[in-house]
Amino acid sequence: MSTASEFKDKITLAVTGASGSLYALRLLECLVAANYQVYFLFSSAARVVFDTEVGLKLPGSPEAASAILTEKFAAKPGQIQVFGKEQWFSPVASGSAAPKKMIVCPCSTGTLAAISLGMSDNLIERAADVVIKERGQLLILPRETPFSTIHLQNMLTLSQMGVTIMPLAPGFYHKPQGINDLIDFMVGRVLDHLSIEQTIMPRWGYQIQPEK
Repeated sequence: MSTASEFKDKITLAVTGASGSLYALRLLECLVAANYQVYFLFSSAARVVFDTEVGLKLPGSPEAASAILTEKFAAKPGQIQVFGKEQWFSPVASGSAAPKKMIVCPCSTGTLAAISLGMSDNLIERAADVVIKERGQLLILPRETPFSTIHLQNMLTLSQMGVTIMPLAPGFYHKPQGINDLIDFMVGRVLDHLSIEQTIMPRWGYQIQPEK
């Protein structure tokens, strides 16, 4: 079993029931490669989306899910730790133990609303609430279109608290050749905001030549 000191840092990654599970899996892969210990949370709806979009069947048991993800991403023992939605004694539920950085990717509009109101009815909502109250870094990646006035108001409320809102809307200036390039565009932007070195997405002005 690896110890916490073997990892660069800890980070929380939560996945909810919005479409876009490929973003979450690629982000998890990159965080593992960067030697971060990841506290992984997923909702019941996220399990359905994982199965529907990528054929990944995550068991409800946190231990079993941890084992599957550890094998899938060749992670170190203990590097990916899954917590259930009612594991209130997990590190992410407490300000004294939770990582200071958290991403919700993708974020459903229901979870967005619950976080903006401080509902804390499940571990994902509580973990986000902890990061906000501890003045940590929370990135929320909503995947919905169009946004209603309610969605926009909830995003404004969170933005005014210091939360970073990053809609899953990839750019095209890097001339993507396929879906994976579009996924990497957003994942690269997330890693940039977390100050995690990345080379999967070229920045503006680099490796981009104007058409003659």
